Amino acid sequence: MTRGTPFAEALEAAAGSPAPELLRELRVRGRESFTNLGLPSRRQEEWRFTRLKGIEGGSFELPASGVPRIDVAQWRVAGARLLVFVDGIFAPDVSEIGGLPDGVVVSNLLLGATSGSETVREHLGSLVPFEDHPFAALNTALIADGAFIHVPAGIELDRPIQLIFISGDEERSTVSAPRILVVAEAGSHATIVEQHLGRGPGLSCPVSEIVLGEHASLDHIVVQEEDLSTHHLALRQARLASDSRYSVQAISLGAALARTDIGVVLEGEGAEATLDGLYLGNGSQQADTHLTMRHASPHCQSHQLYKGILGGHAKAVFNGRIIVDQDAQKTDANQSNRNLLLSDDAVVNSNPQLEIFADDVRCTHGSTVGQLDEEAVFYLRSRGIGRNEAIQVLTGAFAGEILDRIPVVELRERLEVVVTERLASMASSGDCA
Repeated sequence: MTRGTPFAEALEAAAGSPAPELLRELRVRGRESFTNLGLPSRRQEEWRFTRLKGIEGGSFELPASGVPRIDVAQWRVAGARLLVFVDGIFAPDVSEIGGLPDGVVVSNLLLGATSGSETVREHLGSLVPFEDHPFAALNTALIADGAFIHVPAGIELDRPIQLIFISGDEERSTVSAPRILVVAEAGSHATIVEQHLGRGPGLSCPVSEIVLGEHASLDHIVVQEEDLSTHHLALRQARLASDSRYSVQAISLGAALARTDIGVVLEGEGAEATLDGLYLGNGSQQADTHLTMRHASPHCQSHQLYKGILGGHAKAVFNGRIIVDQDAQKTDANQSNRNLLLSDDAVVNSNPQLEIFADDVRCTHGSTVGQLDEEAVFYLRSRGIGRNEAIQVLTGAFAGEILDRIPVVELRERLEVVVTERLASMASSGDCA
């Protein structure tokens, strides 16, 4: 039941707000699903390690109407085409989209739905399992706006597309539910930088749907730097056609609870997906990743490398599942989750899984959870380096393997500074073992 839930007021307000027919239809379906599902319980296997007390005991409302002007200069990637959203609503005054090749659409989703875009109508809501996922259902019930990117066949964009989502109110608990739809047609290429920045004790609940045509390629960098009072519950679904390539670097640094559910389907023969992730947690933060990679066709490849660094009483969860369908012969899949614990109170629950129904495959998975090598720390200290600085050097090298893979140089360099500062703070907090 939606009545009495933390989102009852927001759901009522969303149901009564004007929207194009397509969005109204999705809202109804999302609300029905959320009513049936309710908030997840720790008795459910997929949610048993995720702490939702900060959400269950709260009351979240929709943000106030009107989009305040926000200065995004500190996050701006020079030369990128920029879409800015405040509390899930497009902020045109600080967005910069000009100079697009013919046929390319970089717009807000509301405009795409209002204009009757066939691409939006065909794909919006087609990938997300909102009948089964409570927060996907909540996002769909509240859907009002978001980003819409459509790259026609054969077009290769020479500049990144940057999406900045700023959510939350410094004084009120609000819920933001932006939607992202990316359709890259055959032979196209694009780079997308997606950044989430929270300002207060609210909930950010983004949902992304990504469709790649044959021989299309997409580089996708996702950065979460929300306030430590914010909750971030995201879902991302991608479908890859034959010989397409999807590469992601996901960096999670902020939020009290940051959980992302990811589903990738290698639907066409020869498709390839590379998913890299880095999560940092300190204090009482929790960072969760739940990832399902499905090989549905032969000769596909997938590569997963997720790394975590945790201090204080932080917790993390990694549930990674590779499914190889019966017809997906010649699959090549590997998955690795590596974690560094900087205190005795930090906890990681890592659960890599393989479900293989084909007989001619090469699949590997592994997980490590441990503390810093004291011999390495001692070696650095014997060279005149203090203990905290030695910890920073070793943890920085550990994180650097993921950061080095970010293809946008300016963003990579900024994140290297941010991560270095975070690691320095963790090393000097007194919680390190």
